[in-house]
Amino acid sequence: MGWRELRECRWGLATRQATKELGRRGNPGGGVSNRFFGRAPGFGICARSSSGTLAPTSSFEVWIKYMNIGLFGGSFDPIHHGHVALARAAKERFELGRIYFVPANVPPHKQRQPLAAYFHRYAMVVLATMGEKAFVPSLLEAPGVVAGSGAGGKSRPAESKIDRLFFLIGIDAFAEVAQWREPEALFRECEFIVASRPGYSLADVANALPEALRPAPAVSQPFAKQPAKGDLVLRGATVHLLENVHQPVSATAIRDAVAAKKRLRKFVDAAVEEYIKKAGLYS
Repeated sequence: MGWRELRECRWGLATRQATKELGRRGNPGGGVSNRFFGRAPGFGICARSSSGTLAPTSSFEVWIKYMNIGLFGGSFDPIHHGHVALARAAKERFELGRIYFVPANVPPHKQRQPLAAYFHRYAMVVLATMGEKAFVPSLLEAPGVVAGSGAGGKSRPAESKIDRLFFLIGIDAFAEVAQWREPEALFRECEFIVASRPGYSLADVANALPEALRPAPAVSQPFAKQPAKGDLVLRGATVHLLENVHQPVSATAIRDAVAAKKRLRKFVDAAVEEYIKKAGLYS
């Protein structure tokens, strides 16, 4: 476990019960020194004993390594500069150690135009994210993957249960989140990071929540004139609003540019533009 890894991860204080968890994950640790690192897949512990030993009766502190993980779901048809800008801003502000880009097999909201085939969209995500070490293309919702809770499929990759999860989304898509399959389950597992833009109020954000999590009108009404920014923390839901990351890029504009045989560089990464041309997409 290198120092770089330590600097990039957030650390939280826990109790010595965490050593039992490490043992269940395949490494019980131990020894008589006053400090040790136990390691298991996706999990790490550092313990310091007040008595100089790690006997079962010792009193000691346990530190658990965990990471902030971003889940970025969407149709990505195609992935464009707006998606990447949101991911970079979220990574910086919330210290995300990894962001999974999860193209939806069947998006939870209605589409204005037919979708490109799943694996075309996944390939474009791979091309657009290959320059960012923390950006990871995910096949979580690929055809054939068993669906679960969340935005049309499993809600999370196989990460440690102690990791802190964030779901990235644009505010237009967030407005339809209550229509997703079992959205309450996703809010239980993840904090939401929403790319805000002018025209939306804090009340709009609150009213978009699933009915079971939505505040009463008397509570949200006073926020109708407040712009959608800051954090919205309610029982069962936490929403962080990111400002100044919205870019006026749309799938329709990209399709119009393809039809007019115009360059796409102002919308998408160069490698994605080349892929669209070679695959004959959107024409």
